[in-house]
Amino acid sequence: MSSARQRNRYFDALSTTPGLMWLGQNTNHIPSHPAVKAAMIGAIEGGEFNAYAPPLGFEALRAGIVEDLGTPGAEALVTEGGVSALAMVCRAYCKPGTTFVTTDPTWKWPCLFARQAGALVIEIPIYDAACHYRLTPAALKAAVDERTSVIYLVDPNNPLGIRYTQDEIEAFAAIARDVGAVLVHDCTYRDFADGHYPALHASPEGSVVSLSFSKWLGLAGLRIGALVACPEILDRCAEAATSVLGASVIAQRAAQAGLAVKGEWMGEVRRIDRANKAKIHQVVSEINGLALPIYPSHGNFLVLETIGAGIRPEALVEAARRENMMIRQGTYHTERFGDRFVKVSTSVPETWIDTFCERLPALVAEARTLNDVGAQF
Repeated sequence: MSSARQRNRYFDALSTTPGLMWLGQNTNHIPSHPAVKAAMIGAIEGGEFNAYAPPLGFEALRAGIVEDLGTPGAEALVTEGGVSALAMVCRAYCKPGTTFVTTDPTWKWPCLFARQAGALVIEIPIYDAACHYRLTPAALKAAVDERTSVIYLVDPNNPLGIRYTQDEIEAFAAIARDVGAVLVHDCTYRDFADGHYPALHASPEGSVVSLSFSKWLGLAGLRIGALVACPEILDRCAEAATSVLGASVIAQRAAQAGLAVKGEWMGEVRRIDRANKAKIHQVVSEINGLALPIYPSHGNFLVLETIGAGIRPEALVEAARRENMMIRQGTYHTERFGDRFVKVSTSVPETWIDTFCERLPALVAEARTLNDVGAQF
């Protein structure tokens, strides 16, 4: 069976599992705000989905995205999820003879897009307490040269959850300018972070911000995200678009409604997220060999190290699956460091985390007995 078919069947089995607790994809499963539901229902009842949306997105939504990010002068291009925005950037800037520089761990799919376009992908290792699990300006400077077309920074980092400071972002932007690269700032998890600083503030003409409504607003299945950049960069990326008929009308209406209630909504989401992280922190501290290398996380997830407990991440994932819990093995994010950890999402109902914490000691014990574990994705 091809890897694509195998991967699809894997996720189809998860999707059709009654009562599955999604604790591994950083998706938001907190019940939607009533205004967001009403906007989707209104779009359906009004038959808005019978027509295509504008190719760059509804103007009101485009303006709302820029206002929410706080980057006047930039423009937003609404995409089918944040991943489509990143694919567009890679198609626009990557080609044979160029390099795409990022960290390890990072989010894997833009690396794939860069390779598909012919670029050489350079991953700078950061899973190390010595560098505080973060990219340093010195490490970045050593990895770039005149071939570098894209510097890709996930901030907060997925899966580590570290957040970069204003000084660090400004240093990265200066390095990008020096070599003529575009700084792509993947801000998917910015709404869970304290003190987040978009790269467009540091380099309005040389950076791109990618955003997603999947995580903070819980619209993963609707596929809605955005690319934000100066008009010149936006035009270049738009020329590389494959989704030329616009993103889902229903998703865009939900996103508009979400921005209107964001202050109220995210206050409750972050309260739940922080409470869930604290519960995991407590139970992990009570299990010999488990560890949280980065705490608190600025993303809606935690890296849970299993290597000290002598269990394979895949075994713990399988033990959790048998109890209707989906967590994610480290190799999804990084081959180099994937044997060290699993990732657990925290923007979920508190009862899910209560169940996970209650069962974690038994899951660890079962994982020690599991040697033959099937493929995971």
